Amino acid sequence: MSVATTEVLSALEDCARRDASPDLAHAQAVLDDPALPLDRLLAIAALPRERHFGRRVQVHILNNVRNGYCPEDCGYCAQRKDESAAEIPAYAAKSEAEILEEARVAYESGAYRYCLVSAGRGPAEQSAERLAELIRRIKAEYPLQICLSAGIIKNPRIAETLKAAGLDRYNHNLNTSREHYNAICSTHDYDDRLATLQLMSGAGVSLCSGVIVGMGESSRDLVNVAADLARLGAPSIPVNFFLPVPGHAIEKPSALTPEYCVRALVLFRLMNPRAEIRMAAGRELHIGALQARALEAANSLFVSGYLNVKGSDAAETYAMIEAAGFEVDASDSDFAARRAAVRSAAGAAGAPELQMKKLEELRPFGG
Repeated sequence: MSVATTEVLSALEDCARRDASPDLAHAQAVLDDPALPLDRLLAIAALPRERHFGRRVQVHILNNVRNGYCPEDCGYCAQRKDESAAEIPAYAAKSEAEILEEARVAYESGAYRYCLVSAGRGPAEQSAERLAELIRRIKAEYPLQICLSAGIIKNPRIAETLKAAGLDRYNHNLNTSREHYNAICSTHDYDDRLATLQLMSGAGVSLCSGVIVGMGESSRDLVNVAADLARLGAPSIPVNFFLPVPGHAIEKPSALTPEYCVRALVLFRLMNPRAEIRMAAGRELHIGALQARALEAANSLFVSGYLNVKGSDAAETYAMIEAAGFEVDASDSDFAARRAAVRSAAGAAGAPELQMKKLEELRPFGG
């Protein structure tokens, strides 16, 4: 190992021990320099990960409460407004009964956090009131953390309404760097997303904001957005890996390898040492057999799939977590019994290839 490589590793480890973000050049080397061994990088990333989260893994479940009908043209999304986009099952907002039933299933599946996602540019005040009532109902019945993703918010009253209802987190991903943003979307810009995060944070709602790796961005783009998330103090950062859904508009997707994806998780852990780093969409397809090792950097993940794409099931995911020497973070005292029930239930193994969800999977309790 060269002197220069040893010096970079030493600098990264020093920052990791102090909860300090490395400088941008050292951060970029995590992605670009093959002389930095992956095993050593994971050992360094594990220092802040275990200091703040131990060997625990938080499990999140997504629920699309409204699918399609979106006026935005985000190039990575199956729901984007474009004639070539995927013909996904579109539906207006689910009923309160449907959403509560899915919250029950999430709770009984061992979820720590339940994420409500609504397609569209952003909620009007009336829609925000409905979302607030749903949040109150769910939290009254189940001890779940609630995260909401409902698009761009510019009205402070909406932020205050959601906070008063008990919303724990608001998700609005930056997705990529400011410099690369116009290559993935034209109907809004990076500043719209940044302003939404600042508004929600100012209202006292915790932030969930992350990225999608693999949309043709440079390694410096990933470093820059990691630095922006550090400046925001985002406590939850989902790291997604681009899924080439039918009709996407990313002209030159990156050729992702499992090792590069794990290095990306290391990068976001080192740049944001106290944050929850989520191994999010695309982990099955792009990380594959390295998922267990990636948990040395990441401390949370999604189960039961993503917005419009299937993923591995809960039983399979729990088995992977435990075989790697980690434990699922419990949200309440009877979690162990609920998890055991999930583990013992027959479940189909998640297919590694990209598969879109059907209507009955998006709306399992719909009419």
